[in-house]
Amino acid sequence: MADGVVDLLREMAAPRAAAASGVRRVLVGLVGRAIQASRTPAMHEREATRHGLDCTYVLIDFDRLGLADDRLGDVVAAAAECGFDGLNVTHPFKQAAIGHVDALAPEAEAIGAINTIVFGEAGRTGHNTDSWGFSESFREGLPGVRLDRVVQFGAGGAGAAVACALMGLGVDALAIVDSDTARADQLVRRMAPRFAGRIELARDAASALAAADGIVNATPVGMAKYPGMSFDARHLTPRHWVAEIVYFPEETELLRCARALGCRTLAGAGMAIFQAVRAFELFTGRTADRRAMASHFEAAA
Repeated sequence: MADGVVDLLREMAAPRAAAASGVRRVLVGLVGRAIQASRTPAMHEREATRHGLDCTYVLIDFDRLGLADDRLGDVVAAAAECGFDGLNVTHPFKQAAIGHVDALAPEAEAIGAINTIVFGEAGRTGHNTDSWGFSESFREGLPGVRLDRVVQFGAGGAGAAVACALMGLGVDALAIVDSDTARADQLVRRMAPRFAGRIELARDAASALAAADGIVNATPVGMAKYPGMSFDARHLTPRHWVAEIVYFPEETELLRCARALGCRTLAGAGMAIFQAVRAFELFTGRTADRRAMASHFEAAA
């Protein structure tokens, strides 16, 4: 493959792979940008050890490796060729990765984005564990909050998964805001047939926030690489609840502002843990322990 992507992935996986003997080996990776702070490798490797498996989980960081976005297909193909069991996919590739799989699981097809690819006899199958992960985290972390009107910032791959989760959680009216209005409109149009009248495009963020019970940040804004907030902090009030999907740093500027006002908040760590629970099960066929995975996440800090 051009530029030695196959050799690159083999080299990344070799140190741990060579050490594995006498036990089932699991080889997976995370594809994305600015992912060096990810705790996902630790979660998967430690949970695998608990199950008696030898797991190697590598970070395929396009920033660190100097790869252009259009090399995504090469990386996915190289991983399959190198014997990977699967890949997790994160920003900014959750939608683009759909073009590099052979089939989509039902939830991934409905959402229009994937964060997990499983390599098997049937080829490459794309899954979405983000939506389930956000739902489980929300139920645990924000029970009983008002769901009449919610504003979601972000209409990318993670945004699509979160929007689907919010609809499933019972939100009556969801307003989507994105710096790319066309992308937000596309998400609303795709989801409208399933959730008629409950999801809409919001062109005026301030007005949407003024009417909202809750706010969800489903953008990468807040990450170390993209500091700040996805909206003007002046529009945040104590009556809002706030949910974040970014987890590194663990406390984003949005969460700091919300907590200072006394808002109920949901950190991004919960979604990160629960999506990993489901992805681990897809990669290994073993049932993950939620509490153990949460402990692995904390230990990785």
